[in-house]
Amino acid sequence: MKDEYMKWFRDAKYGLFIHFGLYTITEGEYNGVTTPFNAEWIMNHINIPLEEYVKLAGKFNPVKFDAEDIVLRAKAWGMRYIVFTAKHHEGFALYHSKCSPFNVVDATPFKRDILKELQLACEKHKMPLGLYYSQAQDWHDPDGLAYHRDNAGKDFRAYLERKCKPQLRELLTEYGDIAILWFDTQLTMTKEESRECRDIVKELQPNCIINGRLGNFLGDYKTTSDNLIPLLPYEGAWEIPATLNNTWSYKKADQNWKDPNEIIRKLIKIVGRGGNYLLNIGPYPDGSIPEPSVDILDAVAEYVNANAEAIFETKLMPAFPYDTEWFMLTAKDYKLYINVLQVPPRMHIVTIRNKIKRAYIVHTKEEVPFVQQLSCENEGYWEFELPDSVKGKKHFTLCVETEEKCPIFEPIFSNA
Repeated sequence: MKDEYMKWFRDAKYGLFIHFGLYTITEGEYNGVTTPFNAEWIMNHINIPLEEYVKLAGKFNPVKFDAEDIVLRAKAWGMRYIVFTAKHHEGFALYHSKCSPFNVVDATPFKRDILKELQLACEKHKMPLGLYYSQAQDWHDPDGLAYHRDNAGKDFRAYLERKCKPQLRELLTEYGDIAILWFDTQLTMTKEESRECRDIVKELQPNCIINGRLGNFLGDYKTTSDNLIPLLPYEGAWEIPATLNNTWSYKKADQNWKDPNEIIRKLIKIVGRGGNYLLNIGPYPDGSIPEPSVDILDAVAEYVNANAEAIFETKLMPAFPYDTEWFMLTAKDYKLYINVLQVPPRMHIVTIRNKIKRAYIVHTKEEVPFVQQLSCENEGYWEFELPDSVKGKKHFTLCVETEEKCPIFEPIFSNA
C-alpha cells in the first residue's frame, strides 16, 4: 500500500519549495542589524522581542502575490510538486486559522487566505500541493519550543493540544488533498508526540506523505540536511531541500546566487542516486518572485524540459565506479542516460558490460552510431559518434537502450 501512495513522489524528482512569512518583511535586517544566518530565523537569531515582532503583521501586505502565476511558473520550470510554508517557526499562519488569530487574514491588512488561493491554483493546474508545518517550534505561542532557548518552563503538551494538533486538522480538512505534510525540527518531541501528529495526518488523509523531519523515524521518506547530497545511492525514498542562494526567505544581503549549471549538475546527481530535489524560492515582501530566482530557474528549465525523459520516472542506479566531470548517469529499466554536462573530450565510457541495442539523442531523437567492444585493459567499452547537432555542446543527453534491465558496471579493483 505504501509503495502505491509513494510512487508519484518517487517519480516526481523535482519540486518547488516556497518560504514566505512575516520574516519576509525584514529582508534579513531589523533595526539596522543584519542576521548572519537564514532570514526566516531572524526573530530567534537576533533576539527580536515578541511584542516587537508581532507588529510586523501590520505591515504584511503582499499585493503582488499571484498563486496562479507561481503554479504556472513551477510547471514551466519542470517541477512536479510544490511545498508551501503554512506555518514556520515564527508561529504565523499563512492561512485563515480558526484556533489562532495570529494569521494572514485576521492579523494583517492583506486579509486574504494565501494558502486557499494556492490550493485552488494547484487544483486548477493539477499540481500536487505539500504544506510545511513547524510542529515543535512556535516562537509566538508561550508553550511552543524554541531552538537555543530555555524551554524548561513550557507546557509543550498544552501547545500541542491548543495549537499544533488543531491546526493540522484545519490544514487537512479545509484545503483539499494535501500531497505532503512537511514537518520541521522535532527538537525534544517524544516518539509518542510525533506519532500523535502522524496519526492525525493518516486519519484525515491516508495518502498524504509525511517527511522525515516529523522525527523519531516516523516519516514516510528521508529528508536530508539542508543542501547536502548523499554521497552514495540510497535505497529508500529521500529528498534534499535546497536553496538558490544561502538562505530560504528573501534576504537582500544575500546575493550569492547559484549558477544554473550548478543546479543542473546537482539535479542529475540527486536523481541518479535515487532522490528528489526540492528547490526553494523566497518571494519579495510584495509577494513577487525575485528576478535572480526566475532567471536561474528559467535557465535550468531549458535543460529539464528538453531532457525530461532522463530525469522523471527514473530509478535508483548503482554508483558508476569513476568520478566523472563531463557526464552523470540516470536510468530506467533497459535504458541508461548519459547526461552530458561539459563538452565531452571524447564520447566514450569504460567499465560497462551492458549490450547496446540502440542509442539516440533525447531532445532530438537522432540515432547515434556506436562501437561496443573491450578496451585494451579488457574492460567493457562504449564509444559514440555524435551528430553535428550536439557536437561541441555541454548540455544534452544520450539514451542508450540495453538488452539488460539494469546497468552492469565493472569494479575498478578486484581481488583476483
